[in-house]
Amino acid sequence: MKKDLISLADLSSSEIWDILNLAQELKEEWAAGGNIPRLVGKSLGMIFQKPSLRTRVSFEMAMKHLGGHALYLSPDEIQLGKRESVADVARVLSRYVDGIMARVFAHSDLEELARYSRVPVINGLSDYSHPCQALSDLFTILEKKGRLTGLKLAWVGDGNNVLHSLLFGCSKVGMDIVAATPEGYEPDGQVVEMAFAFARESSSTVELTNDPVAAVKGADVIYTDTWVSMGQEAEQKKRLEVFPPYQVNAALVSRARPDVIVMHCLPAHRGQEITDGVADGPHSVIFDQAENRMHVQKAILAILLGGR
Repeated sequence: MKKDLISLADLSSSEIWDILNLAQELKEEWAAGGNIPRLVGKSLGMIFQKPSLRTRVSFEMAMKHLGGHALYLSPDEIQLGKRESVADVARVLSRYVDGIMARVFAHSDLEELARYSRVPVINGLSDYSHPCQALSDLFTILEKKGRLTGLKLAWVGDGNNVLHSLLFGCSKVGMDIVAATPEGYEPDGQVVEMAFAFARESSSTVELTNDPVAAVKGADVIYTDTWVSMGQEAEQKKRLEVFPPYQVNAALVSRARPDVIVMHCLPAHRGQEITDGVADGPHSVIFDQAENRMHVQKAILAILLGGR
């Protein structure tokens, strides 16, 4: 595996499976009484431009469970690219810590951090992709379905960063993925082209549509996310007018396979992209997803920080 985890497009199928298999081993080990302290003496610097419940706590607890230490750096402390250049932050911070996780707005900031850092850099979220989330999602699907190859994931909603990572991840491991988005809110065209290429290699399919009902037909997984992401507040009024037909509700879920699972990376805006009945219903696995962020990130940290 490369030094950094910036995008799932950079990982091979075997590297993705390596992470998923180690995550399973570490989750079982944790449930049996605790993890072996593989990262004793290791530290992770965590840069946050955006607030987060799951990303911060899951990374902190992952490091703690593996015997290491995580250092939270708030937006006011770093002011990435404003108070100090991104390159200089990377040069300085990488002399103090063994790894850097960054949750940022601009993907280019992550790429620059990785370029100038001496230590591994992990993408905790950017406007382009969310690889840790997608890896956790694949792990959750594997837990619930026992396989990934040949399954169908239907994305319903905005063509955002999480969808980008799922397009990469699904197409790398042989899962079919169909994305139903409103016209004008499709995923990035270059991402789609790359996913098409990966899908040809894994014998899976990638499809785009504007019809959520057609998308979920025969789906093993339905996935949705917020209609208005952080940084898009100026578009909120328009988005709330455009997206209601893409709500994941009981009627839409009934169009999928009877054993479909419903996923959401959280936070959920209940009553908008997903109803309470679905989020808390028998098909929902959203809180298992949230827990699995911690286990998958343990695997990522163990691989990148040398604690295997």
